[in-house]
Amino acid sequence: MLSRLALAAIALSSSAPAWASSAAQVPEGSGLTLFALGAAGVLLGRRLSMRKADKNRDDS
Repeated sequence: MLSRLALAAIALSSSAPAWASSAAQVPEGSGLTLFALGAAGVLLGRRLSMRKADKNRDDS
């Protein structure tokens, strides 16, 4: 019984199982968040600049 508990503790404390060596890598959340914020900033900037351009065209 004690050997099974020791084996289970070793198996659970390992960082990565041997069979997961060919698994797909998942990007970190921080990198994905930075990319999403940058894309949202570009889209928002373009949208606001188009509004300003339309407003200036109507005032002329």
